[in-house]
Amino acid sequence: MERWNNQMSESFRIGALLAFAGGFFDSYTYIARGGVFANAQTGNMILLAIQLVQGHFIHALYYIIPIIAFVCGIFVDEYIKRHFHHTRHFHWRQIVLFIEIIVLIIVAFLPLGKGDMLANIFISFICAMQVQSFRNIHGLPYATTMCTGNLRSATDQLVHLVFEKDSSAAKKAFLYFSVIFVFITGAGIGALVTPIVGAKSVLFCCILLIIALIMLFLQRKNFED
Repeated sequence: MERWNNQMSESFRIGALLAFAGGFFDSYTYIARGGVFANAQTGNMILLAIQLVQGHFIHALYYIIPIIAFVCGIFVDEYIKRHFHHTRHFHWRQIVLFIEIIVLIIVAFLPLGKGDMLANIFISFICAMQVQSFRNIHGLPYATTMCTGNLRSATDQLVHLVFEKDSSAAKKAFLYFSVIFVFITGAGIGALVTPIVGAKSVLFCCILLIIALIMLFLQRKNFED
C-alpha cells in the first residue's frame, strides 16, 4: 500500500497543487480573516509577542489559538497515520485530504468578521495536517504551507552546484524554487480573488485538493490493475 502511494504523494504534481493551496490559504486568512497567518505560525508567534508586550492580552488570544490549533492538527494527523496506515481500501493521506476538503467547505460558509476566529482555527488545523502528511517531493524534504525551509534547501543546493560542481544539485534547486514559485503564485491569486469573492473564495482550494485526492485514487487503481 505505501509503495504505490509514495509514487504519487511525493510527485511534483501533488506538491504543486498543495503548495498553491498553501499560498492561497495565507492570503485568504490575512486578507479576509483578520490578518492572521494560518500557515506560517512563526508570524503568529511574532504577532502574539507584540500583543503581549503592548498589554493587549485579550487580543493576544487571536494569535495563540491558531498556534494551538496547528499543534492539534499534528496530533490528529499522526493519529490517522498510526491507525489507518495498513488499511487496504484507501491510504491515510487520502483521509487527510478528505478532511481538508470538508473543513474548507465549512470555512467558506462562516461569516466574515464573526466567524474569523473559527475559520482561522480550522485552517491552521488542516495546514498542520497537510504539512505533516506531505513532507517529501521526489525524495527531498519540503513543505507545502510555508517556504522558509524550501528557500534554505534551494539555496543549499545552489551552494553544492557552485562550490562542489554537483550537477544533480541543479535539478534539486530547480525543484525547490519551482515549489516556491507555485506557493507565491497561489498567494498572489488568493490576494486577487479573496477581496472579490470573499469568504467563499477558499472553495477554490477545495477544487485543487479534490484533484489531488482523485490523483491518489487513480494511482491506487493503476497499482492494483
